[in-house]
Amino acid sequence: MPETLTSPQIYFPVLVQVGIAMAVAAGLIGASAALGKRARSPLKDTPYESGMAPTGSARERFSVKFYMVGMIFILFDIEAVFLYPWAVVFRELKMFGFFEMLIFVALVLVGYFYVYKKGVLDWSGELPQDLIERERARAKK
Repeated sequence: MPETLTSPQIYFPVLVQVGIAMAVAAGLIGASAALGKRARSPLKDTPYESGMAPTGSARERFSVKFYMVGMIFILFDIEAVFLYPWAVVFRELKMFGFFEMLIFVALVLVGYFYVYKKGVLDWSGELPQDLIERERARAKK
């Protein structure tokens, strides 16, 4: 009769891997601190901006589009993460799993088309048509 594994026996390899990863990270950071040069100069303390002298303030505002694209990337990246486990158990789920994932992908595509229609992915610098019309309507009031 096969022996059933307990939770500590199942998760022990994961804990060992996490421990090794933490030890390697700590070792590399410690080695760089111990072996690295500590020469400081005003030139080394300046921020590097593609070899050009820094100009202006570092506290400038960014366009909201940078943040929107970042959030959209995270959402669609998470969607891809959900596809991998589904692909592993696809044969066990049969048609139920297929239709469930079809609905999931359809909802993600609806979100993608909504974002595209709003102009979030347009980096040409031009405003989307609906924004232009709203601004014209506001200006007429």
